[in-house]
Amino acid sequence: MADYTENLTQLGGSTEAPTSPDLATLERVPNPQAGTDYVARFVCPEFTSLCPVTGQPDFAHLVIDYVPADFLVESKSLKLYLQSFRNHGAFHEDCTVGIGRRLADELKPKWLRIGGYWYPRGGIPIDVFWQTGRPPEDVWLPDQGVPPYRGRG
Repeated sequence: MADYTENLTQLGGSTEAPTSPDLATLERVPNPQAGTDYVARFVCPEFTSLCPVTGQPDFAHLVIDYVPADFLVESKSLKLYLQSFRNHGAFHEDCTVGIGRRLADELKPKWLRIGGYWYPRGGIPIDVFWQTGRPPEDVWLPDQGVPPYRGRG
């Protein structure tokens, strides 16, 4: 059996959170089911970044779906990468699309999508969606499961 951990630097020990997304290391492991199309999902219901103008915190519920090719994202490195946005100033669109593009660049998946469901800023919720293209045929692609914002509804 292959040792998937031999090139990982963050798993299995204490790792300090990176201070910015640019300094964060995303690690990957070989996909043990390469050649099989399936969807892997990561949900981050407490994503935080900063407004680049006011410095006030912004909050989002992120849902990342991807169909892996040769690699999987190592989940601790993903967690630390997402955590690195806590002191990063960027608009909702930049955060959401930037995360999707970085994952696509690092993993080279068959397909990836990200939904950023942002809590209201100035009374207006902003939802941002990005994907790499059309999903492969014959993969089960569930709804992201995040209802539209309704306030007190």
